[in-house]
Amino acid sequence: MGVIGELIGNMGHSTTQGTIGVSLIFIYLAWIVVMALIRIEQGKKEGHH
Repeated sequence: MGVIGELIGNMGHSTTQGTIGVSLIFIYLAWIVVMALIRIEQGKKEGHH
């Protein structure tokens, strides 16, 4: 949590470009997690056949 808090803190007193960059990093990480969960769910369904 320390790293995330630091990123958000830096966003507060950062340039617009910095804020956009951090936002894109969060979106990218969220996308990876979502895709991984979808793959896991698909794997479970295929395993039950």
